[in-house]
Amino acid sequence: MERLDKFLCDSGAGTRSQVKAILKSGRVTVDGKPEKDPSKKVNIGTQTVCLDGEPLTGKRRMVVMLNKPAGFVTATEDASERTVMELLPEQWRHLDLKPVGRLDKATEGLLLFTNDGDLLHRLISPKKGVEKMYYARHEGQAAEADVAAFAAGLELRDGTVCLPASLEPLGPGESRVTLREGKYHQVRRMMASRNMTVVYLERQREGFLTLGDLPRGQARELTQPEILRLESEI
Repeated sequence: MERLDKFLCDSGAGTRSQVKAILKSGRVTVDGKPEKDPSKKVNIGTQTVCLDGEPLTGKRRMVVMLNKPAGFVTATEDASERTVMELLPEQWRHLDLKPVGRLDKATEGLLLFTNDGDLLHRLISPKKGVEKMYYARHEGQAAEADVAAFAAGLELRDGTVCLPASLEPLGPGESRVTLREGKYHQVRRMMASRNMTVVYLERQREGFLTLGDLPRGQARELTQPEILRLESEI
């Protein structure tokens, strides 16, 4: 048994204040009868709760894509920095969404969130090898020797060994990097190991997912077909 307002929040109906207004408006029914009391106890296993006639199931699995701007740290909370959680719509912030991996404060682009712990761990596991593609602007120009070094698997200056990766020169001071793992500041460190200091970095793709026309600083929920395809590829 749990409170009706909590059940509605967990189902993604809205924040506590929004759910309170929804209940007051008479849009919620329990076993076909209108219910306005937020403290009413409901049994999820035996009772049917509907919002606007549509049954709710409790915790709703979500996967969200954010086009992260620079200036935000990838964390659920931080005492001194603005976090990526602040960029999510208010009605999603109570749904236990967590970032899938990390983008550092200066890096922009595609960042996923989910409240499905199993999916999160599969997406970040090096064993699953989910591709992540980045666009980098950097000092110098990537040469064939650098491309070969990335393809062979780099050893960084601190001894860290990286899996084979793709380095695609795009022109003077521009490259595309594709990885299948996500070590700390990995793209920046790999480029620095080849004497190419990164001055701008954007993640453009993860798996088959791309930013498309999603504006910087905005987020969208993945569709069910997108989630199913993501799962099928890992």
